Amino acid sequence: MKALGLVEISGLVPAINALDGMLKTADVEFVTWEKKLGGRLVTIIVTGTVSSVSEAVDYVANMKDIKLAAHAVIPSPHEELDKLIKMSTEKYKYLNGGE
Repeated sequence: MKALGLVEISGLVPAINALDGMLKTADVEFVTWEKKLGGRLVTIIVTGTVSSVSEAVDYVANMKDIKLAAHAVIPSPHEELDKLIKMSTEKYKYLNGGE
């Protein structure tokens, strides 16, 4: 598995804005997201090379118009994390009609 980047943001609209910036700023791929508290807290997960993921996460960390709750870059994620990510991805696909 490539590196993982996670950002946890307060608010659905700021999270979508942050994801858009991450994808435009760095060569990363959107993996999944988790919405909690009715979308008031959103975790976005991206993957790519360590440098690309770091660039994307740094981009969000430096955004002035969002409330960043937490962020992390995991350079070489343990294979057990892959199971967690796949569960989230499958849930996301199910909730969006199998897309």
